[in-house]
Amino acid sequence: MFISFSGNERKDVACNQQNIIYIASNMGSDLTDIIKKDLTIIFCGINPGLKSALDGHHFSGRSNRFWRVLHQAGFTPHEIQAVNDKTILDYGYGLTTAVDRATVRADELSKEEFAKSIEGFKKKMTYFQPEYIAFLGKPAYMAFSGKKQIAWGRQEEDCCGAKVWVLPNPSGLNRGFTLQDLVTHYKELYSAVSH
Repeated sequence: MFISFSGNERKDVACNQQNIIYIASNMGSDLTDIIKKDLTIIFCGINPGLKSALDGHHFSGRSNRFWRVLHQAGFTPHEIQAVNDKTILDYGYGLTTAVDRATVRADELSKEEFAKSIEGFKKKMTYFQPEYIAFLGKPAYMAFSGKKQIAWGRQEEDCCGAKVWVLPNPSGLNRGFTLQDLVTHYKELYSAVSH
């Protein structure tokens, strides 16, 4: 059975983990882009996590380190709380995802889902014209560029007129990078855009 509900009703529904996974995997994400024209950077997550999709705020999972890393790398003067995610626009940055479907883990996405997302993503970036697109994790950029190997950091090719940077995914599930490792990588981007 598929349960459909919207808006604030989501916050009032008590679900166990299995129900949350079932509901999130059978609905489109209500996680909207936080974006406007001519931003310095649009940070592009792979796809929404379940908590973010359910509560409508980017990087809201308890173990997600995005907001802490962003602050410690110098992008923001304080650590933004996920419920205040829209304030990221005040600093010249925006948020989007490569694929809309929410999952527990990004590796649950298929190649087809990335392929279906490319055209819409490119139209969005062409319209909003950020200076940089920062992909958070390699999977989306690899799928969008067709490359099998990419390095962290600045990429040689631009995307839709924007410089491309690939950063490690801040998800708490990404155990390959400590908080300090993430901060170091993100600081490199901050230094590049600050000069």
